[in-house]
Amino acid sequence: MVPQAGGTKPQGEVSPAVIDGVFRALSDPTRRDVLGRLSARAASVSDLAELYDMALPSFVEHLKVLERSGLVRSHKAGRVRTYELVPEQMRVAENWLARQRSLWERRLDQLDSYLMKMKQETLK
Repeated sequence: MVPQAGGTKPQGEVSPAVIDGVFRALSDPTRRDVLGRLSARAASVSDLAELYDMALPSFVEHLKVLERSGLVRSHKAGRVRTYELVPEQMRVAENWLARQRSLWERRLDQLDSYLMKMKQETLK
């Protein structure tokens, strides 16, 4: 199951658990590298794993974290499991960061206004 926006929340609102899952997946350099590689093309587990100096079960755990977060999806054809990027899910992180940026820009603008007012009062 891919966690996505929707349900009873307002349109575009995503649950904190979904946001946490996406940022948890993005927090590891191996997983970020895998996402970069998958942005070029889908790849099998063995193709993805060959570049990393770790046991296959450990690498597969990284893929599971990415899949649980909804950033990738997999399908199996015969004995080969292939992973592909789900770029839409990256919007969860983008939207959260945009909201935080907007919030902090407003706060900094308010602080700037307050400091300018204080400066004008001290010059009088």
